[in-house]
Amino acid sequence: MKKILTVCALAAATALAAPAQADDGKKLVTVVTSPDAQTQLMSMVLTMQTIQQGAKAQILLCGPAGDLALKEAPESATAPQKPKDMSPQGLMKMIMEKTGTKVEVCAIYLPNKGVDGTALLDGITAANPAEMGAALIADNTTVLSF
Repeated sequence: MKKILTVCALAAATALAAPAQADDGKKLVTVVTSPDAQTQLMSMVLTMQTIQQGAKAQILLCGPAGDLALKEAPESATAPQKPKDMSPQGLMKMIMEKTGTKVEVCAIYLPNKGVDGTALLDGITAANPAEMGAALIADNTTVLSF
């Protein structure tokens, strides 16, 4: 009888805890501003690692890092780096394609670059400041800034 009560108590505890765990999804917002290609690539490496470990991520590119989003990106964004011959833009595109991660440029990037949204890679848009602000302070969110 004692074993049955223990099993029932454990089952009830597990059932009650399950919904809380389902709502406890980790979120990541990666903000990249650095013009340095190695820093940009490492930001993508760490973003990919968090996704592979269960986080839902989104990426915000501002200032010089916004150039990663351009169809005609500078060589620093597209040049392969050691040890895996991956570029910052190449890994970012892989993250987008394989995981559906949203990538955006800062709202002021395009007007200050003197281009419009057609200059961006497919799937990348300008961020809505109110929506990005909400994402940054959302529960269970970690913000990585590079």
